[in-house]
Amino acid sequence: MSVAGNSLKSELSISDKGIADYLLDSGKITTGDMQRIQRLSEEAAEPMTGVIAKLGLVSERDLAHALGKVLGLPLVTQDDYPSVPILEDKLSQRFMREGRVVPLFLDEGKLVVAAVNPNEGYLKDALAMATGYEIEFRIGTAAEIETAIEKLYGTGRSAMGEIVDTLGDDSDDSSDDVEHLKDMASEAPVIRLVNLIIQRSVESRASDIHIEPFEGRLKVRYRIDGVLQEVEAPPSHSTAAVISRIKIMAKLNIAERRVPQDGRITMRVQGKELDMRVSTVPTLFGESVVIRLLNKESVKFDFESLGFEGETLKRLKHVLDLPHGVVLVTGPTGSGKSTTLYTALHRLNTPERKIITVEDPVEYQLEGINQIQVKPQVGLDFANALRAIVRQDPDVIMVGEMRDTETVRIAVQSALTGHLVLSTLHTNDAAGGITRLMDMGVEDFLLTSTVNGIVAQRLVRRLCQHCRQQHAVIPEVEQELGLTRYVKPGEELRLYSANGCPQCGGTGYHGRLSLAEILLMTDNIRQLIMRHANATEINNAALADGMENMYQDGLRKAVAGLTTLEEVVRVCEED
Repeated sequence: MSVAGNSLKSELSISDKGIADYLLDSGKITTGDMQRIQRLSEEAAEPMTGVIAKLGLVSERDLAHALGKVLGLPLVTQDDYPSVPILEDKLSQRFMREGRVVPLFLDEGKLVVAAVNPNEGYLKDALAMATGYEIEFRIGTAAEIETAIEKLYGTGRSAMGEIVDTLGDDSDDSSDDVEHLKDMASEAPVIRLVNLIIQRSVESRASDIHIEPFEGRLKVRYRIDGVLQEVEAPPSHSTAAVISRIKIMAKLNIAERRVPQDGRITMRVQGKELDMRVSTVPTLFGESVVIRLLNKESVKFDFESLGFEGETLKRLKHVLDLPHGVVLVTGPTGSGKSTTLYTALHRLNTPERKIITVEDPVEYQLEGINQIQVKPQVGLDFANALRAIVRQDPDVIMVGEMRDTETVRIAVQSALTGHLVLSTLHTNDAAGGITRLMDMGVEDFLLTSTVNGIVAQRLVRRLCQHCRQQHAVIPEVEQELGLTRYVKPGEELRLYSANGCPQCGGTGYHGRLSLAEILLMTDNIRQLIMRHANATEINNAALADGMENMYQDGLRKAVAGLTTLEEVVRVCEED
């Protein structure tokens, strides 16, 4: 090899090691990851960055950011790619794909180019020779560059479409042959299809993936910020292969398609540690699959981040600081009850307290907390687990859900014997939690002496702070809703609407926050319970005692610019 060649090889290896060191120093990878990367790099004679990408230890953008830092080059965002092709007569699509490079713009005789790896020895010279311009590099991710090339110079064929082209159309959805199903699910195109569906869901910030077979069609939808959005799906003839692949990943029985099944997948996607709960149910045209995505790294166990604030937060902290009693979180499925409970446990988790949970399933693993997974098939249900853990000398007990009378009775008895018990119920509001417990057979005198407080909550979409639009309020709306009570002295009343930008994917919303109300067990409420008052009476008494209901909490957050009035009305009833 020439001296120039040796110099180039040395430069590449230095930047490669520098990228890995930068990722280690910035906390993107661990010391254990680094040792594994070095070992695999030596064994496969492959650059460390290539090993990092294959292992999925960090996202493409993190890897690109590290390369930019090491080389001193800026990172390209999606907005930086041009809307029209540049020098399309001088650069072939094949060259750009192989070099993973795309022109961005011309600047005073220089061609500014986005590249995955500007250190490729031939790249700068080849670009300069083909275009006649001096070349200046920026760093781009492989996925964004591929998308830009396809959009500007290609046919617009999507990544999924290219995979489908290699799949063939001989899949047999009706096959009951287990070996045939395994063979189909093990084909490289099917594996890539499923990985692409999961990868795109992570990029879209989805909380759930819905894969639903219909007659002649397979539908894929992502739940993003609480709202389902249909996305590109594989062809219908791949249904059996795709669903079998997911079932294999979740360790489910792929031959059994007549009964519901539940499983779990743990994998790393774009540098994020993902825990996925998989549920399958038989439908008319095949098995419907729902995957709940639990991103361990993105969840924040912090009440303020969840949307609790002001008097509501003060009330919540008060009931959690009491030494014993029952604290309930209520709301429909998908209203954030579990996250609120985990945040409460995170606050209570100190060396002086022993905390035991009984859950179905265990969603997040918390350091220092004993978590029990319910297993009804071996007789370990909520009630039996509760009986056992009371003898474990806990200070705090968390029960995933009050599902039956027996579980409720044991939980109440635990509170009477000096334990703090946290759990969830399915009711529409906080007052409804009281009447629900009475319906489940809890005596009124036990309720008044054990329940400390009931939290009811809903989730609304959080306005994107980059593109929200401020607008004046119609006087009739202001008067009808009483919005002026939520405006700080000296400030003008304004509401906000969703607009849409690249930061939020064009929806106008980014993330979600809680609307909550907290009913405290006051003397007035106790008297009403002893008289077996209905939920409306209890709710009115709670409001008189200073409770702000979910609708009022929503109006306050709409005026503060955290969400829109439409979102509040969508999830809450007017007070």
